[in-house]
Amino acid sequence: MAVPKKKTSKSKTRSRRASAWRVAAAPRSVCPRCDSTKRPHRACGNCGWYGGRQAIDVY
Repeated sequence: MAVPKKKTSKSKTRSRRASAWRVAAAPRSVCPRCDSTKRPHRACGNCGWYGGRQAIDVY
């Protein structure tokens, strides 16, 4: 079987494993009623509308 010639350093191993830890920015969409940004498939935090109706009461 193949054997590595040199030891892999801790920093090389950790940087390779850390590449999967990156967090992408959350997706955003625009509320069609008040034009503020919101998370997709959720009620708007500014006006409370979702799916063409008042989903939550926002004061």
